[in-house]
Amino acid sequence: MTSGTSAAPNTGPSAAAPASVSFPAGFAWGAATAAYQIEGSATADGRTPSIWDTFSHTPGKTLGGDTGDVAVDHYRRRPDDVALMAELGLTAYRFSVSWSRVQPTGRGPAVQRGLDFYRGLVDDLLARGITPALTLYHWDLPQELEDAGGWPVRETAERFAEYAALVGEALGDRVEMWTTLNEPWCSAFLGYGSGVHAPGRTDPVAALRAAHHLNLGHGLATQALRSVLPARARLGISLNPSAVRAKTEDPADQEARRRIDALANRVFSDPILHGHYPADLLADTVRLTDWSFVSEDDLTAIHQPLDFLGINYYQPTVVSSPGPDAPTGPRSDGHGASDHSPWPGSEDIVFHPAPGERTAMGWSVDPTGLHDLLMHYSAEAPGVALYVTENGVAYDDKPGPDGAVHDPDRIRYLDGHLRAIRRAITDGADVRGYFQWSLMDNFEWAYGYSKRFGLVYIDYETQERTPKSSARWYAQAARSGELPPLP
Repeated sequence: MTSGTSAAPNTGPSAAAPASVSFPAGFAWGAATAAYQIEGSATADGRTPSIWDTFSHTPGKTLGGDTGDVAVDHYRRRPDDVALMAELGLTAYRFSVSWSRVQPTGRGPAVQRGLDFYRGLVDDLLARGITPALTLYHWDLPQELEDAGGWPVRETAERFAEYAALVGEALGDRVEMWTTLNEPWCSAFLGYGSGVHAPGRTDPVAALRAAHHLNLGHGLATQALRSVLPARARLGISLNPSAVRAKTEDPADQEARRRIDALANRVFSDPILHGHYPADLLADTVRLTDWSFVSEDDLTAIHQPLDFLGINYYQPTVVSSPGPDAPTGPRSDGHGASDHSPWPGSEDIVFHPAPGERTAMGWSVDPTGLHDLLMHYSAEAPGVALYVTENGVAYDDKPGPDGAVHDPDRIRYLDGHLRAIRRAITDGADVRGYFQWSLMDNFEWAYGYSKRFGLVYIDYETQERTPKSSARWYAQAARSGELPPLP
């Protein structure tokens, strides 16, 4: 997605930076969560299993056999959690709706008890002056729809549009910011390609079909929402594009960068923003499929006007062509190790760690990738507002002897990435807000409860919430619109 020359040096939060950085008035200071990661109450009020319930209950799929059955008990602790958001100065909160809580089979009428939870959440947020930003889908497909074929089949996209209309009719009078999908790349290629995410399938053709039907689901859901929401509603999608960099200037490494850019980025951005799939992607995957599952009508449906585009960013991606020293065995590209590749047609590409500091996930810290992506999409989608809908870091946070949780590394991380956003704004990008991942420590998918991304520390035995020092730092930034000094 970037110019793709050699891997850029780390210029992260430890680099010299101006003492004071302020943000435009109206900039949204938010935090983000996802339903399965925080809600718990997995069978309450008619909710049925999603693919993540099934996956996490399958032995060997998550670290330690952890599940989201209880998570951080947000379903029962919602009022207190919203009060905590207000205490931390958040002006916006990005949350997702559990599809199987609202529509347990993925078909038919909505369950009002499920919708009532989200009605209450939105009312609580608005009462505290916090803007709700609703995501319809954050990876938790109702299991019954997966049993019928899941995202590789067209019907799932159609069902998603019906679900979108149900939620839109229920909450459209009070929610103005709507996101259709969160990170469809993960849903398609980790869920159906490498199998490290639910539903755990390892079929490269199914992964490509899933990518298309997720795109189609986005387009159909956008149409459905436009038909039921007030004109003031703003609609978008959250992608997790890769800032793809070639390891060297060698033409073979540049070709590797192009191939991964097609599968990581343009498989979604080209149809969504331009109404077509990239020709090079179709050529790269021709041995797998002729893409006959795509119709011109599909592309018209996918290519819907957007009010905003969400960018989720954690680290850059460094790739090279295969060579004599290419690793063998289970491969990791930063998304988990697997014997199966999430890169259909480009399974031979070698992934390398970017230089610099590492997080508890083993990810590199490099805010320059975020700046690159914001500038790229600012040029590719002129007139479309940008939000950083996820950005954050896992460290091994622990309470100290005084019971407080001091996390200066996270503060430096936030400072560095927020400075990268401010640079992008200065350079002309229309970036309207930032949603830190995550509000609270939570169920981190296949990593279970072993990784802590939160501003708020969770004691999983007692469910006690303790804001970390990063939460206080971020609260000060949110209230002043200016980055506080580093500790």
